[in-house]
Amino acid sequence: MFKLKLIRINMSDQGTKGLLLVNNKFFCYTLELPWDNNKQDYSCIPPGTYKLKKHKFRGRRKCYHLLNVPNRSWVLIHNGNLAGDVRKGYKSNVEGCILVGKYFGKLYNQDAVLCSIPTLRRLIEVTQWKAEEIEILDATGYEKYGNWYKLKGDNNV
Repeated sequence: MFKLKLIRINMSDQGTKGLLLVNNKFFCYTLELPWDNNKQDYSCIPPGTYKLKKHKFRGRRKCYHLLNVPNRSWVLIHNGNLAGDVRKGYKSNVEGCILVGKYFGKLYNQDAVLCSIPTLRRLIEVTQWKAEEIEILDATGYEKYGNWYKLKGDNNV
């Protein structure tokens, strides 16, 4: 069984940056909309654990669909680069979904995830398109450890 964990590490009007772990090992970076009380089309989704289902994005590209997200439908993990608050003039490729990428960077002078298509392909390959759930956490229970984040008080790093 493959379990995904997303740890949100930074939020701004340009998006919510995160780390995606597969079976508790770092896999890639994520970008979501900024938090705005779970408002559809303008906010990332609430932290929690969600079941995942296979889905073909736009009928062709494999991705994951998060199920039973409160007051939301069609929240996906898919490719894209930008997740800024469009009400504040930023660009966005999402309306509540989770973007994956190999790197954080800048596009259009805005925070972005880069190399998204190959990262999504690799996620599907590594998980054999069989991941069953994702746990989404805010980094409040974590602390910076070099270039990484660890659970506060975890000395097994």
